[in-house]
Amino acid sequence: MTIALTPTQVPVVIDESKCIADKGCTVCVDVCPLDVLAIDLVKNKAFMKFDECWYCLPCEQDCPTGAVKVEIPYLLR
Repeated sequence: MTIALTPTQVPVVIDESKCIADKGCTVCVDVCPLDVLAIDLVKNKAFMKFDECWYCLPCEQDCPTGAVKVEIPYLLR
């Protein structure tokens, strides 16, 4: 798996102002079939650990606050 080094390299973007992982929410991490999402232990916010997204969208659809956005490439839409 490719390690995502910068936020611009990842298709899943987390709005940290909306993310409630610091309150114990792990919905996006739990529903990801590839386990590419994780909780940053320093910031207590979700992030995309590996750039291997299938664009299946449960992380975006199940997020209770709408903090997760999946950027689907134009050619896959």
